[in-house]
Amino acid sequence: MRFLFFKKIFRLRLRIRIESKRKDMYKKANDLGFTHPEVVHCSQELDELLNKYSDTAA
Repeated sequence: MRFLFFKKIFRLRLRIRIESKRKDMYKKANDLGFTHPEVVHCSQELDELLNKYSDTAA
């Protein structure tokens, strides 16, 4: 039971980080363009967070 609680907290924190990273990426894309290296790097970081979130669903 305790494990499920910590898993939910972990997923909640991941969702918060995902939304923050997504907003950051959109802002950078609007300012710098979608192909700018900073935007690409931010997108890759977002992908990693999304993969972690997906892995915790199982």
